[in-house]
Amino acid sequence: MKVFILVDMEGISGICLEAHTTGGTAEYEMARRWMTQDVNAAVQGALDGGASEIVVADGHGTNGMYNLVYHDLHEGASYIEGSPRDYGHRRPTWTQELLIRVLAERTGITVSRTTMCRLLRRLGIRRGMPKPIVGCPWSPRARQRRLRLIRRLLETLPPDQAVVFEDEIDVHLNSKVGPDSMNPGQQKQVVTPGQNVKRYVAGALDARTDRLIWVAGNRKRSALFIALLHKLDRQYAEKKIIHVILDNYVIHTSRITRDAAEAFRGRIVLHFLPPYCPDDNRIERCVWRELHANVTRNHTCETIDELMEEVHAYLIARNRRAAARRRRKAA
Repeated sequence: MKVFILVDMEGISGICLEAHTTGGTAEYEMARRWMTQDVNAAVQGALDGGASEIVVADGHGTNGMYNLVYHDLHEGASYIEGSPRDYGHRRPTWTQELLIRVLAERTGITVSRTTMCRLLRRLGIRRGMPKPIVGCPWSPRARQRRLRLIRRLLETLPPDQAVVFEDEIDVHLNSKVGPDSMNPGQQKQVVTPGQNVKRYVAGALDARTDRLIWVAGNRKRSALFIALLHKLDRQYAEKKIIHVILDNYVIHTSRITRDAAEAFRGRIVLHFLPPYCPDDNRIERCVWRELHANVTRNHTCETIDELMEEVHAYLIARNRRAAARRRRKAA
C-alpha cells in the first residue's frame, strides 16, 4: 500500500496564531517543529497500518513550501518539497494538475482531479495571496536576543513609564485593490484618478491601552517622525520615560532625528527592532492592516483630502472602541 500525505500548517496541533504560520518569527519556528511531529505521527500510523511507501508533500505556502524540518522527518517517509521549479517545471506555483503529475512521478500513484480536489479541501489548503518578505540579515541568535529584550521591556514596564509601537503608513489616492463581494458574473470596477497623490501617517500604538497617537504629513521625512515624538511628549506628560519600539527606516536613524531625540534628555528612548521584522511591530499587524482593509482598499474618494478625512475618522473610531474595551475590562 502506498500513502501520500499532503500537509498544511493550519490545523496542526498547537497552531492558533497568525505568527505561527508566518515566516520570520520565533512562533513560526516552533510551529515548524509541531508540523513535523504531526506528520511523523501520521507516517508512523501509516506504517503500522501496512503502508509500503509514504510520500509527504509540504502544502503550506510560507517559506516557499519549505516549512517542515526535514532532517527531523520520519525516516520511513520521503517527501516532496518546494515549488514546481524544483521538479523540472517552469511554473513557480502549484496547480492540481502539477501536484498530480509530480505525485505520479515520485510515487507511481495516480489520482484524479476530483480526488486531489477533495484531499486539498479536507486539508484546508486554499489559493491565497502570498506575503512578500525580506529575510533578516542578522543571525537568528542576534535577532532573538533583541526580540527577547523588547519582550522583557513590555513585561517589566513600570507604571510611571509608557511603551509604544511606532510605524508609518503611505496613503495613496490611487486605490489599493483587494477582495470584495460581487454579484454572479460581474466584476467590480474601482475607478482611480490616474494621477496618484500620497499622504503619510506616523502612528504610535500604546502597548498597554491600545490607544493610537498619530500625525499626518505631505512627505515621509524625519520631520514627520519628529513631530510624532513631540506629540508623544505632550500626550504622556505624566510619564517619566516613553519607550518607542520601531524599525530601522532611514527617517528614524537620520542625524536630525538623533539630535531631536537627544533633546528630550532621556525621556524618549528608541528601541530598534531587527531589520525586516514587520510581524514583530504590533502597529503593523493591529492598525495599518485594518486601516487598509476598512479605508484605503477599493475606496471611491475623488481627492486626497477626502480620503484623509476617512483615515482620521477611522482612527478616531478605533480609539473609541479601544477605550470602550478598557472600560469593560475594568468593570
